[in-house]
Amino acid sequence: MTNNASHLTASAREALGLTDAERVFRIKSDRWIGYPYAKVVLKQLDDLLQHPRVNRMPNIILIGDSNNGKSTLVKRFCQLNPAVDNPEGESVIAPVMYVQAPPVPDEGRFYNAILDLLFAPYKPSERVDKKQHQVLKLLRYAQLKVLVIDEIHQILAGSLHRQRAFLNVLKYLSNELQISIVGVGTKDALRALQTEPQLANRFKPIHLPRWEMNDDFKRLLASYEAMLPLKQPSKLHSEAIFTRLYAMSEGNIGELTSVLNTAAELAILSGNECITLDTLEHIDWTPPSERRRQFLTV
Repeated sequence: MTNNASHLTASAREALGLTDAERVFRIKSDRWIGYPYAKVVLKQLDDLLQHPRVNRMPNIILIGDSNNGKSTLVKRFCQLNPAVDNPEGESVIAPVMYVQAPPVPDEGRFYNAILDLLFAPYKPSERVDKKQHQVLKLLRYAQLKVLVIDEIHQILAGSLHRQRAFLNVLKYLSNELQISIVGVGTKDALRALQTEPQLANRFKPIHLPRWEMNDDFKRLLASYEAMLPLKQPSKLHSEAIFTRLYAMSEGNIGELTSVLNTAAELAILSGNECITLDTLEHIDWTPPSERRRQFLTV
């Protein structure tokens, strides 16, 4: 072990005192890496939160490849703006709410999801208009300002008529409550919005691109290394490991997280306490493009 584990953050250094099993558990847990572009996006989301109530509220559609950090980013935004108790009122104050789009564009299921988040009693068989009234009332009490809808590309799972009906629900909520909506999804989400042109032009697209093999990616690796509770420095930014990690992850931050978590676990269990090229060669890993190819040939 290094004398002071200076390659780690203070929190990761403290974790070195845990058992191996506890360190592995910690490695597998979610963590936040505040890379520069994520901070830019968070600033734009915060601008929505601070925006005055107007008749035509601004909205954002966050687009990116699957498993490229979109959900992690918007969940971080929600964590930074949590609901707070409101003993004097009829509901907690929730400036931001996160909900997943239903697997098909169904207004009733969407309202059910919101009511579940608010711990509000309701009957699944109730008419949609009654659920809508209850949702509007509770969201006003909660003083909602930003509604985050993840997996919004799932709108495309329904007919064109149902897609338009669901998008009209979003437009109605935004207009009635004077709230901003943040849609999160793959590039198909833009195609979904185009079915309702009046709503589409209210959304500002923000693209979350794949990482490139450059200094920004090296800095990202350095941030990861500082948070993995390994006793020895791994020097992930070194040219050979940097190149190998980029090839394994293909510039996708979710894939990179999985690679590093798996490699860090092996580093602990093997007693090496650092990630090396040999570690990366011995983990069970298939790059995402190869997994897609194997899936298509089955």
